Amino acid sequence: MEKTLEYADLLRLMDERSTAFQAAVATASSLDVQVPTCPEWTLFDLVQHLGEGRHKWAATVAAGPADAPAAVSAPVAPREREALLAWYAASMRELLDALREAGPDRGCWTWWPTSQSPQTSGAVARHQLQQLAVHTYDAQVAVGTPQPLPGEVALDGVDEFLTTCCATAAPWPHKPAVVDYHATEGHSWRLWLSADGARAARLPRDAAAGEGLEAADVAAWGTANELVMFFYGRIPMESLRIEGDRGIFDQLIAWEPEL
Repeated sequence: MEKTLEYADLLRLMDERSTAFQAAVATASSLDVQVPTCPEWTLFDLVQHLGEGRHKWAATVAAGPADAPAAVSAPVAPREREALLAWYAASMRELLDALREAGPDRGCWTWWPTSQSPQTSGAVARHQLQQLAVHTYDAQVAVGTPQPLPGEVALDGVDEFLTTCCATAAPWPHKPAVVDYHATEGHSWRLWLSADGARAARLPRDAAAGEGLEAADVAAWGTANELVMFFYGRIPMESLRIEGDRGIFDQLIAWEPEL
């Protein structure tokens, strides 16, 4: 079984993605620029969302194990760009400091209690990296300089999304299905959907060739970056190579299980 990113690497990459996010915002002609990948938001809204969320997660990590986090109000986001970026940077420092203090194995409230990801500060750091990475891409799209996710971030992002955002004990309301995802970098994953819920696993390195495996009902091929962007609705299904019953992907996209 291949390992996920080490905790220190998660924190390093969070800091790197945060720096890239701020760099994109700094080049915008205006904070009122629309974000095409989040069409209801301006660039200001995106910065505000990311800053408020990191402030709340910092408080959640610092609180340790709990049934639910206490209500936390972030400082009001300023409208002037330099002050806004300083406000955002402070929220990121707060989150990184909380994660460093907690370490990877401390219990922590999360919204994914029945997923395959643990309820720990390490799992929070892993998910926060993906949130930062995708929203950095959003900011880059808004200013006309989109860049793919760094390779190690994208590969971990496929696994993190499947085990955190897809895996659940909530029953799959449709016919049982097997779904495969193949990254062109040589990594593959399988998602099983049934009345028992959804569970994911990494597959052997040669899985894309279908050797020694039960055939999936539908499979998708793309770079790890493309798979992550598809998961988060940043690119359409047509951007991937699909074989099998495409309707299963439509069902997955529409599925909103109770957590």
